[in-house]
Amino acid sequence: MSKLAVVLFNLGGPDGPQSVQPFLFNLFKDPAIIGAPALVRYPLAALISTTRKTSAQANYAIMGGGSPLLPETQAQARALEADLAAQRPGDEVRVFIAMRYWKPFAAETARQVAEFAPDDVVLLPLYPHFSTTTTGSSLKDWDKAYRGPGKRHTICCYPTSDGLIKAHADAIRETWEKAGKPDNVRLLFSAHGLPEKIIADGDPYRAQIEATAALVAAQLPELADWMVCFQSRVGPLKWIGPPTDSEIRRAGAEGKGVLLSPIAFVSEHVETLVELDHEYAEIAHEVGCAPYLRAPALGTREAFVSTLSSSVMSALGRSVPSGPDGDWSCPSSFAQCGCRMKRAERSA
Repeated sequence: MSKLAVVLFNLGGPDGPQSVQPFLFNLFKDPAIIGAPALVRYPLAALISTTRKTSAQANYAIMGGGSPLLPETQAQARALEADLAAQRPGDEVRVFIAMRYWKPFAAETARQVAEFAPDDVVLLPLYPHFSTTTTGSSLKDWDKAYRGPGKRHTICCYPTSDGLIKAHADAIRETWEKAGKPDNVRLLFSAHGLPEKIIADGDPYRAQIEATAALVAAQLPELADWMVCFQSRVGPLKWIGPPTDSEIRRAGAEGKGVLLSPIAFVSEHVETLVELDHEYAEIAHEVGCAPYLRAPALGTREAFVSTLSSSVMSALGRSVPSGPDGDWSCPSSFAQCGCRMKRAERSA
């Protein structure tokens, strides 16, 4: 009998009002988020986390005081574990969770995985789209923490996997049909934004988001008016656009409603339940953008869990990070692609 450990990575979220400030501090002290020397980054992270504490606590209060991200990830872990156990009945399969900025941290999870003593360890980001600020940061954090046994297999990204595309398309279509199939809506694929500098340095995130959106839209001919936009801008740097809130205003000015798809998010959290459902909904009401509809995050949809499972099975046969089915390859201009960087390291 073989022992398989799968580690799911996500950002994490505060579990109560008291953990909001330390969560924010952990986020902004990450060099992948603020690329300044530690002597500058740590005091800056302390300042940002202190000044944003009250407003962030108010946002989390809307969700009951803390983030639902961990419970949602735990449900995904259980669903994935059951699917993999059915495919590998002779093996012992366990799915673990490692969050980047709040508990369970990578160090704690690494100890649990080492105690399990797996033959294989599959690292699976719950970020379908690779970025140095998400997958890259989480994998570096894991590398520092894990010293246990097991052959490592890394899943870099899966932006065009069939299950991911189907899960998003189904969620959008169900939302549209439940609203009575309105014909005056623009489909907005809203993803978390990044500073333009990160993309200019070769991060493939935007290209992967656009590839996902195009494939989802192709399955929704009834919603032919669509576009990609970006939310959650913070700080003084220029971010990629167009901004989601601006596109809501534009749709209202054109007499259209919107149907928002959180295309980069696989779980509900503050950016969907507060930013999209409250802050942007208020903007839509102010500018007469109606209807204002929002498709749910993927959660434990069968097609999405199937993508995670097939990604794991495929990764077990690979020696370098890759997408699940070899269906995505970053153009050569994206020097920060996780697959390319790892291949370069191995050939050096």
